[in-house]
Amino acid sequence: MTAGRGDIFTLSLHAEKNFPTRKARSILDIALPDLTDDTVYLDILKRTLTGALDDFRPDLILLQASVDAHVDDRLGRLALTDAGLVERDEIVSHAARQRSIPLASTLGGGYGADRDVVARRHARSILTLGSS
Repeated sequence: MTAGRGDIFTLSLHAEKNFPTRKARSILDIALPDLTDDTVYLDILKRTLTGALDDFRPDLILLQASVDAHVDDRLGRLALTDAGLVERDEIVSHAARQRSIPLASTLGGGYGADRDVVARRHARSILTLGSS
């Protein structure tokens, strides 16, 4: 939808082998190996997000706060913990606030066997982004 637009910067951290096989192109695509954990994911996020925000200087951040990166997700292929998802949201929220950039978020993903657990992850994401 935003391909080819110089006024929109897209950053995607995603499982390399996840669906769909042919992914939409972002300005900066970071394909992660299966079972990437909190430490690796969060380090990459910190480095790439900071550089992207400082170089591009956006007027708005739109975050697709997916919880399918969770280790217990049936489809996500990554291995973030609940604490890792919270830290991800804190990193993005802090970076936005530090630069006075408005932040909007949508929920996404979450293909766990227990829908109440998945719903709690979504709710925690909303609360973390709103309070960080």
